Amino acid sequence: MLTAEQREIRDLAREFVEGEIVPRAAAWDRDRGFEREVLDKLGELGFLGMLTPQEYGGLGFDVPTYLVALEEIARGDAALSLTVAIQNGPVPHILLVHGTEAQKSRWLPALASGEKIAGFALSEAEAGSDPSAMSTRACVEDGVWTLSGSKKWVTNGSRADVVIAFARTGPSGPRPPIGAFLVDTDAEGYRVGRREKTMGLRASETVSVELDGVRVGTGRLVGDPGRGLGYALGALDLGRLGIGAQAVGIAQAALEHATGYARERRQFDRPIAEFGAIRSNLALMATKVAASRALVMEGAAAWQARRGSDGEDLPVTARSAMAKLLASETAMWVTEEAVRIFGGYGFMREFPVERLMRDAKGTEIYEGTSEVLRLVIGRAVTRPS
Repeated sequence: MLTAEQREIRDLAREFVEGEIVPRAAAWDRDRGFEREVLDKLGELGFLGMLTPQEYGGLGFDVPTYLVALEEIARGDAALSLTVAIQNGPVPHILLVHGTEAQKSRWLPALASGEKIAGFALSEAEAGSDPSAMSTRACVEDGVWTLSGSKKWVTNGSRADVVIAFARTGPSGPRPPIGAFLVDTDAEGYRVGRREKTMGLRASETVSVELDGVRVGTGRLVGDPGRGLGYALGALDLGRLGIGAQAVGIAQAALEHATGYARERRQFDRPIAEFGAIRSNLALMATKVAASRALVMEGAAAWQARRGSDGEDLPVTARSAMAKLLASETAMWVTEEAVRIFGGYGFMREFPVERLMRDAKGTEIYEGTSEVLRLVIGRAVTRPS
């Protein structure tokens, strides 16, 4: 059950989504981009700083309330919600937990207002599911760090004003020292490469980034120069909850479209919603969406308390992985069923469910594939008690 405040936030987000996002989502998908204007409006409403404390210009929400709003935004457009998730999740989280007071004061208010857009540069071509294998290097001399290497699949890499980039600060090995650095995207040596042509989330700008001798001062190093990978993995726990909420929003949108179509579409002189097979499918779709939403919110509660819930001793990492795994696979299944209910029309670009199906696939891949999440969960449930 939502609190009164959460219902108010959901309703505010829903009003914005229906007025500003839903009418433009198909065009964004077709044109492969959304306007900066929509981010400015989200910033004005506070939706780009939901988890940032009020003293740094944010709204100071807890994680469950943030996910309620993020689900609504994803229901309108998943690509936009991905930018919102990065702006609220991994980047400000790392700054809040590991940054200096000067770094927090400089960057958090700008991110919360939308004045600055953030990116997260962790993955590489040969270091996706295993980021410890990254080859990007950071060397320090006379108080200046120099970053050199290539990053892949950087969301907001071309739109962002600042990126948290991760680089090895020492020799390679089983647990190499890795640092987290705040890099201005207009810095000399920061180059945006090819933009990827993605199956779904087409309005999201996913690019490769070259760091060609980018020089940053020691004030741009976040936390310990050898513990950045731990910072990134901790932030991914929060990020996975965000992707779980995004997946629930996609699935909810598909369920609503399929239900509306089934009520209107007539065959054999009656709405197809009256056919038992269609009703059964819609019932199971609704059940899976509700179950996924509940698990995402349970994971959010565990994150908020930083412990397992219901007396179980499962770490937050496992609960976040469970939430993303179930929600993303539910989104894929529900959108496929929605396409089937639409029949031939579901295969047409003029109808929204084919876009939702393409978007859903992405949630099974980024921030931990389903296979990696099963490994994470499996380690947690089989470890000695």
